[in-house]
Amino acid sequence: MAVSKKRVWLTFGNRGLVETPALWRMTTKFPDVSFDIRQASVTAEIGIMAVVFEGETERVEAALQCLAEQNVTVEPIEKNILEG
Repeated sequence: MAVSKKRVWLTFGNRGLVETPALWRMTTKFPDVSFDIRQASVTAEIGIMAVVFEGETERVEAALQCLAEQNVTVEPIEKNILEG
């Protein structure tokens, strides 16, 4: 199976989501998907994280869907590449 890395922004948009262990729940269902938090800003009211997920492509997509089903906003981090 193909292995991929996916860079995403995770947004926990309210106090309830900030206090929910969404990443822990995801890891219990998808222990074969690793993640690396590259940047985070979390307050009592909102949390935003830049995270890199790695694993088999289908499993990474399923793990991200698991987070979305918990009402975490999942958005890809776009790279700007200037070609000259």
